[in-house]
Amino acid sequence: MVALITGGVSLLGTVITILATSSKTAQDMKINQAVTDTKIEELTREVRKHNGFAERMPVVEEQIKVLNHRVQDLEDVEKK
Repeated sequence: MVALITGGVSLLGTVITILATSSKTAQDMKINQAVTDTKIEELTREVRKHNGFAERMPVVEEQIKVLNHRVQDLEDVEKK
């Protein structure tokens, strides 16, 4: 009888420990997932910002070329 009671209490303690650990692990996973999601959102924002910059650079380079030609034309007119 004592052995059955001891075994039952041990089993109950083990079940309670497993449930508590499982609950804590699930909570930790939710927190880690939230952190990961936040980091992914931040990286996505940075990539979009970079892509916008990369798209604008050829336009700026073309404008610089045009300005250089205009300056050169003005310098040529000034020399004449």
